[in-house]
Amino acid sequence: METAMNEVTKPVKEQARKSKIESYDISRSDETLHLATDLAKFIKDNKLTTTVQGKEFVNVEGWQYAGSRLGIVPIVDHVINVSTETELKYQAKVTLFDLRSGHTVGAGFAVCSNKESGKKFYQEFAIMSMAQTRAIGKAYRNILAWIIRAAGYEPTPAEEMEYGGNQPEAKPALTVAPAAAPATVAAEATPMKAIPAEPVEAPAPAIAYATAAQKEEIIRLLNHPVITRQEKTKMLLNINRLDEERATQAVAKLRKAIEDRENGESAAA
Repeated sequence: METAMNEVTKPVKEQARKSKIESYDISRSDETLHLATDLAKFIKDNKLTTTVQGKEFVNVEGWQYAGSRLGIVPIVDHVINVSTETELKYQAKVTLFDLRSGHTVGAGFAVCSNKESGKKFYQEFAIMSMAQTRAIGKAYRNILAWIIRAAGYEPTPAEEMEYGGNQPEAKPALTVAPAAAPATVAAEATPMKAIPAEPVEAPAPAIAYATAAQKEEIIRLLNHPVITRQEKTKMLLNINRLDEERATQAVAKLRKAIEDRENGESAAA
């Protein structure tokens, strides 16, 4: 299962990949106004909005693009199962990592439940994924809402608008059916045919994603001077896709790369 961060569509990934990370400085108002103009065009060209009651709300992909232009990437800290016997519910926490400074610059929490309107028949992995998606949008909203507003859109992620059933569910008008004619004795005696039950799909197995400790170790290794900025950026943009096994492999590869490069520098000296 892909995390929410990785629900970005292919054209969005391609355009974000071609964009220059850290091309804008969030501390300079003149540069961020240029970012707002660029962001408005990107969102419009890729149709990354959802209209609710006549207002346009930016999807999480648009928030991620804004963050990537500032060198800020999301990292899923944890996803916790807080379900009960009658409710399937997950809580997620996401922190924002600044590639420029190497520090955490924000965080966001979110939940998703099958008690929400339209999610009654969602499978468990979908509820867990949506919790992560919302947490990513929330984390970016906490620090970039004013840029989204400057771009001409509502400063709330579209996925957050779904929570709690913000859109009232339309109820059909009550109609009174005309009285039916008395049934004949022969009709009453006719047995009803049994409707065969449809097979129930087994829920997809949950994926054990990389732990917070594994992600912290990867980030620590990425900050080593011999690791290039390109390698660091590529790894951080994909860190939320790693399961525990791939995270272990990533740590081993980074340690080996650091050791080989340090030995190479020593030999050159």
